[in-house]
Amino acid sequence: MATRTRRSQRRTEALSRERIVEAAVELLDAAGEGGLTFRALTQRLATGPGAVYWHVANKDELLAAATEGVVTTALTEAAAPPEDSPREGVRAVALGLSGAVEEHPWLATQLALQLARNPWGTVTARIFESLGRRVRALGVPESGWFTATSALLHYILGAAGQNAANATAPGTPTGRAEFLGAVSAAWKDLDPDDYPFTRAVADQMREHDDREQFLAGIDFVLTGITTLHPPGAPPRTPPAGT
Repeated sequence: MATRTRRSQRRTEALSRERIVEAAVELLDAAGEGGLTFRALTQRLATGPGAVYWHVANKDELLAAATEGVVTTALTEAAAPPEDSPREGVRAVALGLSGAVEEHPWLATQLALQLARNPWGTVTARIFESLGRRVRALGVPESGWFTATSALLHYILGAAGQNAANATAPGTPTGRAEFLGAVSAAWKDLDPDDYPFTRAVADQMREHDDREQFLAGIDFVLTGITTLHPPGAPPRTPPAGT
């Protein structure tokens, strides 16, 4: 009995939480959230369910751990000091998160759930801290830190999630160029009286590059932030009655 217990302890020690999370990410990448089951996980790890449950209590905890692991890697790779060109730092963080969502399509949904249901958790805090330090380094006064950082956060995750959804949407023509061409043609066929603007930008939509558009959006947000909160300016006073 003592020998069996020691063997069980050695297996549990060898199967680390990090390896379990790594295997969970592999399953999520291969088959999405539906493919992440404890049976599939134990088969991939060649172990019993007890060894997995020793480290994670349930699927929700496993999904949160997988999300945190991917986000932590993305932010670490983009972790230039905030004071060294904070605008470029924001762009690096944005591209890191966007790249992670592109590489792991399940991540967009999990990030949205973390923000909505677990804003006090480490995933939201890590992203907010990484962006917020760079907002502070831009010279934004403290009164504007939360709003400015929130605006960046929501733009980055929203745009990254939309781009990932576009890339994996079922039933779309083969190839990004064909898809954009089909949408552009449909926009041009809209009623000119009801949709004059949409018809006018149909060619721009067909020719745009998702990465360039994403970074242009970052620049729009940053320009707005620094225009409203120029470095060294006194805090803005809300209009009377607000």
